[in-house]
Amino acid sequence: MPQIVITGASGVLGSAVYNAFQSYGKESVIGLAHSRPASHLIQLDLLDGDRVKDLVNRLSIGDGDWIIHCAAERRPDIAEKDTQRCLNLNVSVPANLARLSALRRFTIIHISTDYVFDGTSPPYSPNDETNPLQFYGRTKRDGERAGLRTAGSKFIVIRVPILYGPTPSNADTAVNILLDVVQDQSGKKYTMDHFAIRYPTNVLDIAGFLVRLRDLGRPLPSIIHYSAGEPFTKYEMCLVFARILGFPHEHILPQVKPPQDETPRPFNTQLNVVETEQLFDGSGLESLGWNGFEEWWAKHLRAREVL
Repeated sequence: MPQIVITGASGVLGSAVYNAFQSYGKESVIGLAHSRPASHLIQLDLLDGDRVKDLVNRLSIGDGDWIIHCAAERRPDIAEKDTQRCLNLNVSVPANLARLSALRRFTIIHISTDYVFDGTSPPYSPNDETNPLQFYGRTKRDGERAGLRTAGSKFIVIRVPILYGPTPSNADTAVNILLDVVQDQSGKKYTMDHFAIRYPTNVLDIAGFLVRLRDLGRPLPSIIHYSAGEPFTKYEMCLVFARILGFPHEHILPQVKPPQDETPRPFNTQLNVVETEQLFDGSGLESLGWNGFEEWWAKHLRAREVL
């Protein structure tokens, strides 16, 4: 039976991908985790190259199998504080997986980010020039390059924007955490970015897209873009949450100028998904299939009995 191996399977995106392929039911699904292991996952430190190679050999991962690489340092602020760890996770690990792909002939689906672009000329097509503004974006770009330039590897990059979805803790994504800001009615004031335009995308939608991509059975390009289509600033996301929850939002102040912190964010890194939609032409499969931001959150919070 073909195998789907998911790194970072205890994370927000990785767990959604793991569950989606489990529901798909056509292949053996194996989840890997390190910092938050669970009984149904294999604990593995991806920085230990020998152990990774041993696992690939032991599981006989090879031609026709996928490793969906969700594990990464995804927090730009943390990346700046621990640069070597970020380089190891975001560059060295995909480079090692690419070398193993060249030897074993499995395909790597490498999850990357819209932050490889500088945000000055959106929307960005897959082959547009990258120019990341901050260290995190540079490591993700370099991880892409390391994999794509490894001779003989089957390495496919999937770029996605800012993520949200079901999480154990709101602190697990830069979108979910905004719920805590809206619900904090203690009198504390918050300044919220109302400058950078983001395209928040649900991890459940990305997971479903990857299942459809697997089911497509067609040759895939080396870089694919996936994104929801609704633009928001973080301040506007807060207004959505306040509207759904029925909370006042006067304690959240919009910051209309570019933030002046040590980790610059691009203005608008909208991903062009036209080529992605064309991949599915004539297939009978839905292509992007993303949820509306406010609609999903209203349903999700109601199910959690927050409303």
